[in-house]
Amino acid sequence: MNSQQGESGGEPEGVPVGRRLVLSMLGLGAAGLVAAPSLQRGLEAFLGSAADRDPTGLTGLLPNGGGFRYYSVTASVPRKDADTYRLTVDGLVDRPTTYTLDALRALPQTRTVRDVQCVTGWRVPHTPFEGVRLSHLLDAAGVRPGAGAVRFTCFDGAYSESLTLEQARRADVLVALRMRDEGIGHAHGGPVRLYVAPMYFYKSAKWLSGISVTSEVRPGYWEERGYDVDAWVGRSNGRDDTPTV
Repeated sequence: MNSQQGESGGEPEGVPVGRRLVLSMLGLGAAGLVAAPSLQRGLEAFLGSAADRDPTGLTGLLPNGGGFRYYSVTASVPRKDADTYRLTVDGLVDRPTTYTLDALRALPQTRTVRDVQCVTGWRVPHTPFEGVRLSHLLDAAGVRPGAGAVRFTCFDGAYSESLTLEQARRADVLVALRMRDEGIGHAHGGPVRLYVAPMYFYKSAKWLSGISVTSEVRPGYWEERGYDVDAWVGRSNGRDDTPTV
């Protein structure tokens, strides 16, 4: 799932989306909404904001022009920008580091274009992501002997994920700063999210705030609820999708 998270972070809570509005939007989607790119982006922004305030979870069912669905495991998520965002790299490393958004932007960037596949069935083909290879941050921190995995935490205060160290060092695993050739918006997990290209999208944790090197894999939020720890597309959760590797 493209799923996740949040604490109020001192921000006032939004008014929950009304059931009538949600159902009317569902009807719109069922009728087959076709929109110009600018209108599609506006609809995505609306749905992302709505999902962040919707206690019913119904907004996660809404289709939109970009093909994505919006899920959250918490009532709201604080917003971060260049002044407030921080990413920590710690655990079994020689040089624990905290990065600002500007510091991440200054590092070498890698761009990849792959299909995004959600384990619930929807797919968004040929989606560009751009960011820092996770392996670059691990090398900069100096991974210690005995390390075997990497754990990810998020500033929603609830979501988590893990990869083996071998998986984390793949060239197509990014600490992503851009998506579809623009900065990652809040609804899509910005300003920084994980992107694990060859796995189902629930592995690509949104609102990334912590990278901790550990001795072994710890099941993440959805793995604790029955999802596969190794979420390779085409070989996970009993599905038979075309692999994106």
